[in-house]
Amino acid sequence: MPDRIATKEVVSYREEAISLLEGLVAIPSPSQQEHEASVFLAGWLSRHDFDAHLDKVGNAVGQRGGGHREVLLLGHVDTFPGELPVYRDDDLLYGRGAVDAKSSLCAFASAAALVDVPQGWRVTVVGAVEEELPTSRGARYRTSLKGRPEYCVIGEPSGWDRITLGYKGVLQAKVSLRPPLSHSAGRDRLPAEIAVECWNALVEYCQSVNAGREKEFQRLSPFLRRIMATDEGAYGNIELEAGFRLPLDITTKDLEPVLTQIMASVINGQYELEIVNREEAFIGEKNSPLVRAFLAAIRKQQARPRFVLKTGTTDMNVVGPVWGCPIVAYGPGDSTLDHTPDERIHLDEYWKSIEVLRSALGLLMTQESH
Repeated sequence: MPDRIATKEVVSYREEAISLLEGLVAIPSPSQQEHEASVFLAGWLSRHDFDAHLDKVGNAVGQRGGGHREVLLLGHVDTFPGELPVYRDDDLLYGRGAVDAKSSLCAFASAAALVDVPQGWRVTVVGAVEEELPTSRGARYRTSLKGRPEYCVIGEPSGWDRITLGYKGVLQAKVSLRPPLSHSAGRDRLPAEIAVECWNALVEYCQSVNAGREKEFQRLSPFLRRIMATDEGAYGNIELEAGFRLPLDITTKDLEPVLTQIMASVINGQYELEIVNREEAFIGEKNSPLVRAFLAAIRKQQARPRFVLKTGTTDMNVVGPVWGCPIVAYGPGDSTLDHTPDERIHLDEYWKSIEVLRSALGLLMTQESH
């Protein structure tokens, strides 16, 4: 009889966790439009033994336990733009945010609701706003508060059996100029040609830096977000939005003058350059009680844990340098599906991540209490 009761409880917990995820994914929450989703999450947390509220910037916050030692589970409730149909296909859940990163956030909430919080500890779940924007408003607000967590887990897809230790940095800029037009049969460059040359110059610079750098995490990687050239009377309008993904040894301060020099070498005349996003690369400590707890929890699920370094940026880049505490990123899902029309999460993987989180939290707080 006890085994049957335990089995029923697991099934019930699983279905409740899936219901939370389905409900949150069904609420569109692109950056700066998160309120409804934040209210939904805070309500769920409140009904599951959390002291829950929305903070001053709209983050959904739930806390269990009242101790001074804090484990902060920092996910984000906002999504990349573009509403997608939300539906189930057997054990796959489709919809914007299913991977990036509502499944991680809901796994945080579900696991934290199940874990026993020892005396002296507290577990805080945060669904942050504006993670998908350079503002990272939710995470930056949390760093402005007094104190810091003892441990932090960032909610981002890593795959349920992998632990993310670090992310590359970013420097992103908008370049605009209004050159005079020339005839396409003439010698002078057309506006579109100037725009392409700017992009090619960025690529060539990265190639020169990357000589001998074999691993992607060590490379300076260019990216092009937007390029546009139009004619307006006797002048052309050029808009270019591009930037770099930065390795640990190259800072935004290093690159900003380089970017200016590259643009000046290609563009004859005046132009405007605006930096729209800058974050430094960051990597957390590999040998910490937090990492060891995750390794043990993944092994408990009969899997071989792996480490990963990511080429994007997340709120780890924002909070990691400020708090200086042991930190990792963790969550279910395939990150190659982020921002795509095929975003989906396998619900078995989602549940496994909850089991890992529940076990890791328990191990961390129990072992660290002795």
